[in-house]
Amino acid sequence: MREVAARVLDVLARRGSTLAVAESLTGGLVAAELTSVPGASRSLRGSVTAYATDVKRHVLGVDGTLLAQRGAVDPEVARQMAVGVRGVLGADWGVSTTGVAGPDPQDGQPVGTVYVAVSGPHGGEKVAALRLNGDRAEIRRESVRSVLELLSGELTGNGRTQDTERNGGT
Repeated sequence: MREVAARVLDVLARRGSTLAVAESLTGGLVAAELTSVPGASRSLRGSVTAYATDVKRHVLGVDGTLLAQRGAVDPEVARQMAVGVRGVLGADWGVSTTGVAGPDPQDGQPVGTVYVAVSGPHGGEKVAALRLNGDRAEIRRESVRSVLELLSGELTGNGRTQDTERNGGT
């Protein structure tokens, strides 16, 4: 995973671009992975761990009606989190994670339901729906890898939009 984080940070630094991170189920693991790379401060503006639903609304600007109707585990919530963190932290790019790592379902969604999103300059946005298997730690780890891969694809023009089913920890 560190290789993907390093690749993303290298591309961002070469472009003079910045990144902000909004995390829910990953609880800071995306930011930790990025900051494990020497020189991350050249591009990483910061992160918001929006674990509580009201933080998603009040800090990141996710629509309250959307949260009330669909809950926090939703592709549009992921998109709005990525857009919101860009604005809050003044970054060129924003990424987000939201989902259910377990052990129990949440908002009517089964364990392993995860949405990761990227928001870039000029309105470019992408959300990936994941159906992950494994325990809580594996689901969280795979969510980190997936959001970094999604960002890498967007930065290099190799992005994909398909839903994905993966075993955690692979």
